Amino acid sequence: MIQFNRFILDNGLTVIVHHDKTTPIAAVNILYKVGSRDESPDKTGFAHLFEHLMFGGSVNIKKFDEPLEIAGGDNNAFTNNDFTNYYLTIPKNNLETAFWLESDRMLSLVFNRESLEVQRQVVIEEFKQNYLNQPYGDVYLLLKPLAYRKHPYRWNTIGKDISHIEKATIDDVKDFYRKYYNPDNAIMAISGDVRFEEIKTLSDKWFGTIGRGKSLTRNYQQEPEQTEARHKTVYRNVPQNALYFAWHLPKRSDNDYYTVDLISDLLSNGNSSRMYQKLVKERRLFSELNAFITGDLDGGLFIVSGKLYDHVEIESAEDAVFDELNNINNGTIENSEVQKIKNKVEANLIFSEISVLQKAMNLSYYEMLGDAALFNYEVDKYQAVTTENIRQTAARLFNKNKVNTLYYLKKEKNDKF
Repeated sequence: MIQFNRFILDNGLTVIVHHDKTTPIAAVNILYKVGSRDESPDKTGFAHLFEHLMFGGSVNIKKFDEPLEIAGGDNNAFTNNDFTNYYLTIPKNNLETAFWLESDRMLSLVFNRESLEVQRQVVIEEFKQNYLNQPYGDVYLLLKPLAYRKHPYRWNTIGKDISHIEKATIDDVKDFYRKYYNPDNAIMAISGDVRFEEIKTLSDKWFGTIGRGKSLTRNYQQEPEQTEARHKTVYRNVPQNALYFAWHLPKRSDNDYYTVDLISDLLSNGNSSRMYQKLVKERRLFSELNAFITGDLDGGLFIVSGKLYDHVEIESAEDAVFDELNNINNGTIENSEVQKIKNKVEANLIFSEISVLQKAMNLSYYEMLGDAALFNYEVDKYQAVTTENIRQTAARLFNKNKVNTLYYLKKEKNDKF
């Protein structure tokens, strides 16, 4: 169980402090409650662009990485649909350097054409390399708008179209920064051999004078319940045919989240999982086959993805997958099988309590969910799921009338498109 203390500055910045005396390293994690769902449909990719811009220099610090490296620190960041996360580790004796760096880019990020052009080109190249010019790279550029028709989850974090980043102006990025990169839209967690009063003093000193942002109104367009199956077929220069299914999930805060997470592990967690044993190892229909959930706050997707061997017809592979999905709610599920999966989940959660960085990340994330203490009850929530819960949830989830199917087929030599 992770013990922590919390305080909130007058400007709205939430600060969480966890004392870990076992390490000389301190971790600082700042989560900004802005992700791709906060973008305008005609200006997508901005949350991810900002992940890059935040390392481009602030008024008093021209290069973010240099003073951190001199102080013995390391850092990185990531963006998803719901939030943007910046994290660093540093020797605890140099912790104030981290506060200086993070507060300066929260207060006064530098905006100039040179910085924007550099990061714009980085993101454009990432878009081309990872999504357009890589085998299977555009799968989720296709699958997400197939599954979502209204909610902003319908575009990827990288953006809906590369032109949105190509056309981004200085005023566009300034407006985005002023709207979302404010202390009252952020959570900072510090983990390490640190003291609460020390962190409070440093927080007041470096963040206390930063002003609040304007009040945010978040009104995401809700996704209507899917009532019909959707299908898309594309042809690409890839070595194998591939098959993708996606179903809508409950919100991350819903208790059913834990059940569907266990279902995904039951199907596809390791070589002893159901789909691997039946469809990869025994029947040799797929060279690889995975089931996973996205876990988004407003309701993610349960995704099954697989690459077929050349001799397998895609319709036969599809039928085989549905047979395995139906076996979850119609067939026999041994309690020992479910307990094995629960034990793996528990081990992973316990392991995540070892690293000071992982603890800082977890505290920030669960505070965003409503309370950092929620992390301490995750194991109990997984262990409370019953075999009958799994059967009933699977029966509701794997509905052929609510599935989004993508056939991703390899081009023949005479195909033009």
